[in-house]
This record gives sequence, structure tokens and C-alpha cells, in this order.
Amino acid sequence: MKTFTKGAMIAMTAALGLSLAACDSKKEDAAENTADAVQNASDAAADAMDTQAANMSGAAADTMNDKADAVRASGNTKAEAIEENAEKKQ
Repeated sequence: MKTFTKGAMIAMTAALGLSLAACDSKKEDAAENTADAVQNASDAAADAMDTQAANMSGAAADTMNDKADAVRASGNTKAEAIEENAEKKQ
């Protein structure tokens, strides 16, 4: 599970790095694509965590589901920030 979480964080960090490059170019379309990539990466990570939670029970499952929800929320927040920053720079 720790390896999966590290992998998910690496993917999200890479997507965030791409977001900075897109914002530097000041192209709203590129920023939107980056925001979509960030959102998709976090959704994929959260979906995998939900799958793991389905194979657990009790408090462990609840904790994993909470983590999945947090990953989704974080990805959504980052994606929205990328889009908002691109709009401000236009």
C-alpha cells in the first residue's frame, strides 16, 4: 500500500510540474489540459484506493476511503487553481 501511495504522489507531483510549465506559457488551453491531467491522475489514484478499501473491512476500509476522498479533493483543488491562474494571466 505504501508503494502505491508513493506512486500516486509521484504522478500527482509530475502533473503539477506540467501545470507550472503550462502556466508559464500563458496558454489557457494548455493549462486546461494540464488541469485535466491532474484531475485524471488524482481520480485514478483515488479509484485504486477505493478498490483496495473494498478488500478491507472496518476501520481500515474507512481510513482508505477517507484517503481516497482526500486525494480526489486535492486533485480537484489543484486543477481548479491551475485553471484560475491561467485565466488571471490571460
